[in-house]
Amino acid sequence: MRGKLLTFEEAKRAIESGFKPQPSDIEDVILLEAYNRVLGIDVVSPIDIPGFTTSTIQGYALCSVNTVTATEDNPVVCRVEGMVSAGEQPRFVLSGNKVAEVSAGAILPLGADAVIAARDGVCEDDVLRVYGAVSRGENVHTQGSDIHRGSIVFRKGQVLGSAEIGVLAALGYTDIGVIRFPMVAVFSVGTEFGELGKPLLPGKAFDAAAYSLCTAVIECGAKPVGLGVVAPDKEVIRQTFLSAVASADMVIVCSSVDIVEVVDVLGESGVVVSGVAVKPGKQTGVTFIGGKPVFIMPSNPLVALLMFQLFARSLVQRLGGRPISGLKTVTAYAGSRMFSAKGSRTYVFVQLSFDERCRLIAEPLGVGGDVLTLSIAKGVVEIPENEQYIDVGREVLVMLFCGSAGRG
Repeated sequence: MRGKLLTFEEAKRAIESGFKPQPSDIEDVILLEAYNRVLGIDVVSPIDIPGFTTSTIQGYALCSVNTVTATEDNPVVCRVEGMVSAGEQPRFVLSGNKVAEVSAGAILPLGADAVIAARDGVCEDDVLRVYGAVSRGENVHTQGSDIHRGSIVFRKGQVLGSAEIGVLAALGYTDIGVIRFPMVAVFSVGTEFGELGKPLLPGKAFDAAAYSLCTAVIECGAKPVGLGVVAPDKEVIRQTFLSAVASADMVIVCSSVDIVEVVDVLGESGVVVSGVAVKPGKQTGVTFIGGKPVFIMPSNPLVALLMFQLFARSLVQRLGGRPISGLKTVTAYAGSRMFSAKGSRTYVFVQLSFDERCRLIAEPLGVGGDVLTLSIAKGVVEIPENEQYIDVGREVLVMLFCGSAGRG
């Protein structure tokens, strides 16, 4: 039996009060598989970067003290002892007025503490004339000046992108400890679904909602566990829930029939959300089984996806140790009047386009459960409970209804 409808804020608070994420397991993955994963450890540098004192330019390495008296009229005369290229180990030590020709990135020989650019001296027959004083450390990267051995480079919880992977490679890591992907079980309840890859029988439809939700789970940094379609039989549904909870960190079910009664006896505190005063999505329900969140969502794929973004998205992100990120938003102007449902927070699906004045226009769409709406909806506009409508031309905030992969 359905309880009273909760307001949007009440539903969010009920979910938050029951959500107690457990510490996530850590797993090692090879570096190129660590992209977009979340660090499970603090990364401590095992080496200095650079590992040696090196030249930042092509020129001559020398001891800066020997150039103190150098002027345009009275250059200091030095002898070129040899050359050091990048990646080579110097085979000599500089003493007195000896210098070494070096390429950019070359290790400085012992005895050198600065580098002058090749253009700032004149070299003939291994004799270099220096016409100005050079400061200690000039044009030099000292050992560990970028990263010191033993310093913390990244903290636990850092999401690894291309830059972070490059840094880990520079530190010599071949694999890294990351937080295990949270698992989210997804299944549907009903008799109206046909099997993908097989001809549709009369009265049947393919299960778009479950596939959309599985993809949304991936976009939030988790792994979906698709359990298929379950017949609307109480015992079958109960067993499926128990199996799903045992194999996943969260469960999402899409149902065209009321299954609250079945779920109510499974949760520790019963169903904590048994309907929300939002339109669409009023029949959304939430419970916790074994401490794990369980969401009951409509079978309409567009509405199910919206309810996921509003109520489940942040929980999936937190299960994986990720920072919470909501839907991206843009400002637009209402292309037509948008009406709200009395007493409910209303979400209007919109298309986006530019008008002749280059303004972004949000044009409302109907919600009929058709796949076309799912394919063309670019975002949603929220209308608060205390507003009757949004008039034409009013500035609105559009939550972009696009996945992290983007949409055309």
